[in-house]
Amino acid sequence: MIDLTIILVSYNTRELLLNCLDGLYHNPGRLALEVFVIDNASRDGSADTVAVAYPQVHLIRNTENRGFARAVNQGLRAGRGKYCLLLNPDAVADGKTLEEMVDFLNAHPEAGAVGPQLLHEDGRLQNSTAPLPTLATELLNKSLLQRLFPKRYPGKHVKFSAPVEVESLIGACMMVRKEAVDSVGLLDEGYFFFLEETDWCLRMGKAGWKIFFLPDLRVLHLQGKSASQNLTAARIEFYRSRYRFFTLHRGGTATILLHAGLVVKMLLDSLGSFFLSTLTGFSNEKELTRLRVRLGLLAWHLTGCPEDQGLR
Repeated sequence: MIDLTIILVSYNTRELLLNCLDGLYHNPGRLALEVFVIDNASRDGSADTVAVAYPQVHLIRNTENRGFARAVNQGLRAGRGKYCLLLNPDAVADGKTLEEMVDFLNAHPEAGAVGPQLLHEDGRLQNSTAPLPTLATELLNKSLLQRLFPKRYPGKHVKFSAPVEVESLIGACMMVRKEAVDSVGLLDEGYFFFLEETDWCLRMGKAGWKIFFLPDLRVLHLQGKSASQNLTAARIEFYRSRYRFFTLHRGGTATILLHAGLVVKMLLDSLGSFFLSTLTGFSNEKELTRLRVRLGLLAWHLTGCPEDQGLR
């Protein structure tokens, strides 16, 4: 009997992946684990390194970058665990944390998925939950929404004293019940990267499953290390996923309004970045990077959001 199937999707993140596997195997705890690494045709030797360092890992080598959802689904189909953990290579979870997540699911049969508090390397809190996307969350200032409607939009600094039901979880470390997966289906492979887990949480909620955030459990997450390899392409993919989510769950009118609103917002943001860059004589590399990404996004939108750009 396998308690937990752990699924890691790797794409040119060898050192992060090894660090993640070290955390799992050096403190495994009492759970019966099986670990799947699905390598999306990495060019940094990730797959070969894992095969030598961790021969007990179930290694699946894809011949192309199949994206996150399709790769995770390969692991979900092959896994035999009562529960499944989606774990990013840039996250580190130990056996005790995984045991407590499993214990919570065992004690709460209504729970379809659970997630811990994610932490930066210096101990700062990360956003570990998120409201389901709406026009308000995507077009308005998120900090303002959190201040005006803290119960509806709790920020990362809201302190919870006990597990709390939420709308969706950040998928860097997300444990799901196999029964819930069987009832709602696998991840939507129409998403290449970003918002797959959000879509999944919405579908679980509609099917009657509850999603829980476990604030007392902590997992280190070196946020964005995978996507940071190509910032503009990653942001394009994020926007593409936004539009897919809205098309599927919010309707055509909301999608059109989202598209128009985001183009205006990007134009204003680009002008702001250009102005700030001129003040520093274009010497602030951080602001220049921000300007390049915003202009790249704007160009992608103005050229009709071509499919051949992004991470895929």
